[in-house]
Amino acid sequence: MTHADSFPMVRNVGLDGMLVTFADKMTEASNRAALAFRGALENAGWEGVLETSTSLASAYVRFDFAQLPHAEIEARLRDLLSSRDWYAAPLPAGRKLWRVPTVYGTDLAPQLDEAAAAAGLSTEEAVRRLSQSRVRVLTIGFAPGQPYLGPLGPEFNIPRLQQLNPMVPEGALVLAISQFVLFSGPTQTGWRHIGQTAFRCFRPEMAQSFALNPGDEMLFEPVSRDAFEQIRADNADGTGGATCEEIAA
Repeated sequence: MTHADSFPMVRNVGLDGMLVTFADKMTEASNRAALAFRGALENAGWEGVLETSTSLASAYVRFDFAQLPHAEIEARLRDLLSSRDWYAAPLPAGRKLWRVPTVYGTDLAPQLDEAAAAAGLSTEEAVRRLSQSRVRVLTIGFAPGQPYLGPLGPEFNIPRLQQLNPMVPEGALVLAISQFVLFSGPTQTGWRHIGQTAFRCFRPEMAQSFALNPGDEMLFEPVSRDAFEQIRADNADGTGGATCEEIAA
């Protein structure tokens, strides 16, 4: 089941953590493995496990080492790893598909033309491909609730900017290295701002403050500037006009 000679790799992280890494870079297979393995950990319900999470290509476990000694949890992790090919495992159940209204370009997202040129495409063709790309929430990080999304086609493996964007707003859809990031708050970025949504990834006023979960999928469907402004004006629930449906297992 190994993906390379040294992977999967199990390592200690501090006194109360273990990290299971499936590759030294993000690929569809390594991200799938991390998500599927974390799902299996959650389903196992081991007493003494306090928290699990994923990054782009790893699954993390935090545990009570007084209750679950290091040697025991490492042995359990290795047994679970040997139980199947995690790189080809089904993704966890309960994932959602989100369809998010998005304005591409205009003054709201002024770097679309530049990103299209970097990808060797016309602006119209870039929008067509991007808007039809069904991307996965690969991980959540950098800011509360903020998703890294992909993978996009290899033509969108464009570099980051040489200088920072001084500020992009909440709901900005940005592009670099074959991924989207959907910003959960206003911030500087080295990624190109190519679309704008009214979707709020982080909703601290709600019981479930993160709108998205790793493994969810998203489509950023194009709308006109006028339609977007109406959506933004009527956005009391923070969904930005998005719809979601559970993905069949």
